[in-house]
Amino acid sequence: MIEIIDCEQGTPEWFDARKGIPTASEFSTVMAEGRDGLLPAAIMDSMVKSGCSAEQLAAAVKAARARGASPSQARLKYLRTLAGEIIRGTPEDEGYSNAAMERGKVMEAEARDLYAFARGVDPVQVGFVRRGGAGASPDSLIGEDGGLEIKTALAHIQIERLQKNDLPSEHKAQVHGNLWITERAWWDFVSYSPGLAPLIVRVERDEAYIAKLAAAVDAFNSELAEVVEKVRRYGLPDAMAA
Repeated sequence: MIEIIDCEQGTPEWFDARKGIPTASEFSTVMAEGRDGLLPAAIMDSMVKSGCSAEQLAAAVKAARARGASPSQARLKYLRTLAGEIIRGTPEDEGYSNAAMERGKVMEAEARDLYAFARGVDPVQVGFVRRGGAGASPDSLIGEDGGLEIKTALAHIQIERLQKNDLPSEHKAQVHGNLWITERAWWDFVSYSPGLAPLIVRVERDEAYIAKLAAAVDAFNSELAEVVEKVRRYGLPDAMAA
């Protein structure tokens, strides 16, 4: 079930809505692994093609971890941060802002206006979209079927993106995560750098990749629950911890 929470992104209400659950902006971290990997991509692809469910994929991912697959440090940090939010009941303090971040917000608004004019659409800004134990903060929803992800870029990065003319790999998990969470059919990725042409890439749903993403999130949430339970019992007498 999808729940749209009407709040302004970056406000206390927004931080509270997303506390303790993995969000699309961090799905690449959720899927990140160490040297040994979690479950080889070829095996996951084969399981998807054979028609296995997201639950079966998640179970396979969890089993691979039990055999000693090595998670990335970024993934461990994110898991522990969310565990802290769940146990404390409050979001981690992320109130820091600087001039570059504030300029990024202004540029994002410019990019949204440019996109709206170029495509003849009326982007609808939303606060947070939750789907079970995961969520996303779309930059905008477009009509009944689409969405929008905006990234601002320095000149050299923008030129590289224009030359490749494709969705940057580092944003694949977030964009498809947005598609998964919102159940929409397509997502437009916009890269914007003032004075340079904008990059607008239409991304259609990749069901196989979304299945792998959902499995990784399910496995992550299973681990998260285990960490929370263990930490909550830490220091309790044996009788109370049982």
